[in-house]
Amino acid sequence: MLELVEVSRCYGDVVALEDLSLGVPKARMVGFVGPNGAGKTTAMRIVLGLQQPDTGEVRWEGRPLDAGMRRRIGYMPEERGLYPKMRALEQLIYVARLSGLGAGAALSSANLWIERFGLQERANDRVETLSLGNQQRVQLAVALVHNPDLLVLDEPFSGLDPVGVDLMSDVLKDEVVGGAAVIFSSHQLELVERICNDVAIINNGRLVASGTVDDLRSTGERLIRIEGSHGAVDGAAALAGVTVRTKAAGSVVVRLEDSLDGEQVLDAARAGGPVSHFSTERPSLADRFREAVAYGAE
Repeated sequence: MLELVEVSRCYGDVVALEDLSLGVPKARMVGFVGPNGAGKTTAMRIVLGLQQPDTGEVRWEGRPLDAGMRRRIGYMPEERGLYPKMRALEQLIYVARLSGLGAGAALSSANLWIERFGLQERANDRVETLSLGNQQRVQLAVALVHNPDLLVLDEPFSGLDPVGVDLMSDVLKDEVVGGAAVIFSSHQLELVERICNDVAIINNGRLVASGTVDDLRSTGERLIRIEGSHGAVDGAAALAGVTVRTKAAGSVVVRLEDSLDGEQVLDAARAGGPVSHFSTERPSLADRFREAVAYGAE
């Protein structure tokens, strides 16, 4: 398991991380999400040893993470980290050799990942000539080519089309099944909700919510969905103590204050007209994110 234990980092008067404690177990995929400037990239760079914490510690399997252990990490930065003049296959072989693989093993692994990402026809093209999506595929292949135990990925799905997103999602799932620990940052919360086991939400350098996707969606706001006539929808939306989350023709989702219960909302809707559907609504991860970030900013 990867552990960040009370990690803090400041840049002058700017607090990038404040007592951040976070665990990434083996064979689990963790979505690391937060607003821009929340501290995600700083935390990842500290894990990689690219920056040092002011206080706190990074551990792997209970021991301080040292340079030798960091060779077992696959890292994908948000910025392009490839040599643009180098050919795609050559790039993978080079990184595999740097990570300790012999010449034969490096070539075999590089060819495997070129095929896995559907890049056979572009294997001998210079990286700079590839589309942004194919560059992203090469960049993830670089992170995987030495068969790491831990993957640390900063916005790995950026610039990918839906087919590329599905391919990369499947690759990461396979790595988790194989026992790797995976942590990645993303602003695509629907994707995080769909493929991650756990989620950590950070804001202003502090962890403001964490847990399994199901646990996070089961806590927080109480949401009610009502479908029916125009009057029923308006009646529910106008009730004191509710906040409209989404509203469309014949449908509304409202958030209930603690002082209200569902029956009161249903009564208000029925007073306005016929109700065809009434149900509790589980908050999406995006809903939970908004709530956690708003709370963390207070």
